[in-house]
Amino acid sequence: MKKYTDIAGDGGSNIVAQVEAQQRRLRERLASVRAIVAIVSGKGGVGKSSLTANLACGLAQSGLRVGVLDADLNGPTMAKMLGVRGQRLVLASGGVEPPRTTLGVKVMSMDLLLPSDSAPLEWNAVTQAEAHTWRGAMEASALREFLTDTNWGELDLLLLDLPPGTDRLVTLASLVERLAGTIVVTIPSDVSHLVVRKAITVASQVKAPVLGLVENMAGLFPGPDAAVLARDADIPLLGRVPFDPALAAAADRGEPFVAVAPESAAARALLAVAADLRQRLLSGS
Repeated sequence: MKKYTDIAGDGGSNIVAQVEAQQRRLRERLASVRAIVAIVSGKGGVGKSSLTANLACGLAQSGLRVGVLDADLNGPTMAKMLGVRGQRLVLASGGVEPPRTTLGVKVMSMDLLLPSDSAPLEWNAVTQAEAHTWRGAMEASALREFLTDTNWGELDLLLLDLPPGTDRLVTLASLVERLAGTIVVTIPSDVSHLVVRKAITVASQVKAPVLGLVENMAGLFPGPDAAVLARDADIPLLGRVPFDPALAAAADRGEPFVAVAPESAAARALLAVAADLRQRLLSGS
């Protein structure tokens, strides 16, 4: 009986060539995207997705061509927050046409593929108890397909909304060779800062600059100073977004808060971060 060690190379499966072909298609797809930025935290519950949605809308308002990929496969929210939930995906010759928001932001999310509100994303295995062994590889494969098969077209900026967990950024960085940078999100909480420090460390280790830190829900409760966290990590503090219940309400309605309440303190802070991001990445535009 042959043992695993008796198999030469990949055993004739040609896996290496298949992966190389997938990566080549991915590079070709993203060649028309000027900059790709990941929004990360490591900690859940910091409002990272609402921040991503409003940054995308603010950048679109400034005249940029923007796309958003909801990289949270198990808890997707981008389609809801950006007002495209329930729209049908259209398959064309150039790939899947992503829905567009009222401001023209292109959106792709697992939520657009799930059959119902209560349907979870399940990873198939011989037994469900063994599904966790496939989860990492399947998530990477799914993200590659989302990036490759979506017809993003010409974009100035593609924002990637990552789920909680520091390992997801490593997975993404292994797929996207031209990651322009990461934005790290925290809230004024010792627990949040504890986890976010780890996320900053991981972000600094991948081949993309840490563009800066954003403090969300500022003023909601007393807590540690985000400026100290940014200084200790030697990264810029991009801004503080004041807590505003109206922001969450707008997300529930699928409305861009920066457009419906532009004079609010939270919207002004979000637009300032968007302007800073544009200057850092697309100053020649």
